[in-house]
Amino acid sequence: MDEEIADKTAAINMGQVEEPSKNALKKANKQKKLAAEKANKSATDTTPEAARSEAKKAVNKAPKKKIEGAALIGIDIAKDEDFSDWYQQTLTKGDFLDYYDVSGCYILKPASWFIWEQIRDWFDFRIKKIGVRNCAFPLFVSEEVLQKEKAHIEGFAAEVAWVTHAGSAKLDKKIAIRPTSETVMYPYYAKWIRSHRDLPLRLNQWNSVVRWEFKNPTPFLRTREFHWQEGHTAYLKQEDAHKEVLQILEFYAGVYEELLAVPVVRGRKTDKEKFAGGDYTTTVEGYIAATGRGIQGGTSHHLGQNFSKMFGISVEDPSAKEGEKKAALNVFQNSWGLSTRAIGVMVMTHGDNRGLVVPPRVSEIQVVIVPVGITAKTTEDERISLHKQVDALEEILKAEDIRAEADKRGYSPGWKFNDWEMRGVPLRLEFGPKDSAAHCVTTSRRDIEGNDGKGTIQITELAAGVKSLLSSIQKDLYSRADQVYKDHTKKITSWDDFVPALNDKNVCLIPHCLTEKCEDEIKEMSARVDGDEVVDERAPAMGAKSLCIPFDQPEGIVKGETKCTNPNCKNLAESFCLFGRSY
Repeated sequence: MDEEIADKTAAINMGQVEEPSKNALKKANKQKKLAAEKANKSATDTTPEAARSEAKKAVNKAPKKKIEGAALIGIDIAKDEDFSDWYQQTLTKGDFLDYYDVSGCYILKPASWFIWEQIRDWFDFRIKKIGVRNCAFPLFVSEEVLQKEKAHIEGFAAEVAWVTHAGSAKLDKKIAIRPTSETVMYPYYAKWIRSHRDLPLRLNQWNSVVRWEFKNPTPFLRTREFHWQEGHTAYLKQEDAHKEVLQILEFYAGVYEELLAVPVVRGRKTDKEKFAGGDYTTTVEGYIAATGRGIQGGTSHHLGQNFSKMFGISVEDPSAKEGEKKAALNVFQNSWGLSTRAIGVMVMTHGDNRGLVVPPRVSEIQVVIVPVGITAKTTEDERISLHKQVDALEEILKAEDIRAEADKRGYSPGWKFNDWEMRGVPLRLEFGPKDSAAHCVTTSRRDIEGNDGKGTIQITELAAGVKSLLSSIQKDLYSRADQVYKDHTKKITSWDDFVPALNDKNVCLIPHCLTEKCEDEIKEMSARVDGDEVVDERAPAMGAKSLCIPFDQPEGIVKGETKCTNPNCKNLAESFCLFGRSY
């Protein structure tokens, strides 16, 4: 019954059937309410209190303003009206994700996991090509080892999850679940690296980690368990380690720009924002236009000798002559990681009021073929013939390694259009009796709404035409997002212009002294206040923080003359630093 109502509603929205009676609409609304109550009951009956609240919010949160004419199965809140609700609806109705009975943990469904597989395959190929090898370490770490590097663990202390019991028996010593793997892996690096001939040691693992302490989980962006890769390498020479840091960072930029069609800024974190226990951190920083906030995309860290000294990872000096005694050399180390957060950044960047928009290179289904033109007058033989032709089109595309699917489900074309648009499939092909007679297919691009995204391809040129369109979609998605990022990156030299620019949903390049105290002041001064109360840090008006010191520096700083943009700071500017409200 629910499917029939959704089918009917979608068809109405497509202008294919007459508007239903008031009784029919009343019945549809009742069915929608029952479905929501059923989903809510499922969540509340099986979850702890924290997860129950999260699930209820996702199902029952009242939207501020629903999109007029939205189908029952469709996205009913505008992206720029209530971004949080839009994001949750887009993920769940787009079949990317489902809620789990532990708060802050989510089920990644096949369509989103496919994207992670594409990222993994692309990145894995490149790191193996430069000599990195994959491995797997346990997810547990003893408290003694975890506490060994205090400066490092202080950055994660509040987020560490502990195992205290095995069954009903209390453990003599509690065991941590890794929030990251430096302290898990490095005792064994000290064991394995006995000579400079064992270097470089370059290992990576694809795993999940747990970071527990936060109150506002967001799918993909902030989750208690998340999937990632983490690379850990050791070198004899520091210059070799420096080179790898930037090489990996460029791979991360490639994941975003080449696969996900998301522009990023490459740069270095300030000392305040760098990885705890490291010498320096490089980063790729994205931008979410709907909220005007920056977002960290992936980080590559140079750890220097900090960890090797702590864990005793050292080798003999290869320059020592025979019989000469020289002090052992501590190795230079890097670590680098990219997580499933990238999927959330992609969704936030490209998604629209109809749902997901997935770039072709990472879409599980690149092309969907929908039979159209079947009416009550269509005979069974005509329907079978049309479906056979649709199957043939699917086979032509698959033979050219295009991920295509023919949708012959028993729903109206309008319902299918709505469904596939929510799922973000890049290209839809429509094929009916008129198309068959003209030996062509009708195309509809997901990234362009309305007739501007329509076209036709002759069947004799089907594969080539589809490949060309998919390539254009990938390129255009990136170009549009890149232009938006550039338009919302403002070069600011006066404090009076800084907060207004943030409020206009921009990120700002400002001359900055790069000191931690100044950063703290800027964050405090740039937060909007409601009376005497500072706006919640999660809100769009949270204080701005440093995102990175971009490698690509604009002109305008005169060393020894240009002042820091913070009016309370007496220091001179060291470089332009990118500031913004951020996730």
